[in-house]
Amino acid sequence: MKFLDEAKVYVQSGAGGNGCVSFRREKFIEFGGPNGGDGGNGGDVVVEAVAGLNTLIDYRYQQHFKAGRGGNGMGKDRAGANGKDAVLKVPVGTQVYGEDGETLLADLTEVGQRATIAHGGNGGFGNAHFKSSTNRAPRHANPGQPGEEMTIRLRLKLIADAGLIGLPNAGKSTLLAAVSAAKPKIADYPFTTLHPQLGVVRVDDREFVLADLPGLIEGAHEGTGLGDRFLGHSERCRVLLHLIDGTSEDASKAYKTVRAELEAYGQGLTDKPEIVALSKADALTTEQIKTQTAKLKKTAKNTPLVLSAHSKQGLPKALRALMKVINEAREETAATV
Repeated sequence: MKFLDEAKVYVQSGAGGNGCVSFRREKFIEFGGPNGGDGGNGGDVVVEAVAGLNTLIDYRYQQHFKAGRGGNGMGKDRAGANGKDAVLKVPVGTQVYGEDGETLLADLTEVGQRATIAHGGNGGFGNAHFKSSTNRAPRHANPGQPGEEMTIRLRLKLIADAGLIGLPNAGKSTLLAAVSAAKPKIADYPFTTLHPQLGVVRVDDREFVLADLPGLIEGAHEGTGLGDRFLGHSERCRVLLHLIDGTSEDASKAYKTVRAELEAYGQGLTDKPEIVALSKADALTTEQIKTQTAKLKKTAKNTPLVLSAHSKQGLPKALRALMKVINEAREETAATV
């Protein structure tokens, strides 16, 4: 299945049904009176977060959704049926924006969460609604109100506990494959990962979701390479694991490049907890590890972890460090609920 994290969709809620003008006419009933029923309400357009979806690919093939129209009122005080709602099922973590792409209409972060985007039109009143002591035979009814129509933009921001960031070929996909059952594409050329990958990591008796995000390069916030399109997925991560390729010429320069792109993107990414790690330790000598670690420590203001996805060196320590930050964040969230 292809990964799609943005979609543009046209939606239209249903119009309300018209009210009915009718009078009771039966044998031996001298004064029948009005009995026109009300029209039914039009259907709403609803966006619902469901389990089992992790992409918006369905909305590449269908971009128009219309709710059902309300039924017209009928005689004998029969009201029209309400129109059927149009329900757009989306993955958890989907945000709904207006056509301008900036006005946030809904943010669905839990399974079962629903948001009504366009309300259906109200049904019109039948003539029975207007009868009174001074108007015993009303001969008018209200038409149904029209529905709403709009273009919305769906944006998926994966909900992961931790995110892997770094330059292309920093070893992110290899690490994800080593610590989870995920099978991301791994190759010896840049931009192997073209869309985010998720994996469930188990640490001791607890689990968390780890996301492998496509590599950033200098100028990504301006659209260079894959651009900053996938940085939105890191907004929901509780902690970032920043991998630096130990075989690169200057680890500190690689670190600065990614941090500059995070800062240029904004959205509070630079404020998130970050664990810095020097990867591919199995391909380095002891002296090289010492040199690169010293450079990275000076730039990152923190002692980096040293790990290797191939030899598993340093992986347990890195995963437990991530788990510690995630547990603290979970406890804070639970305390505020």
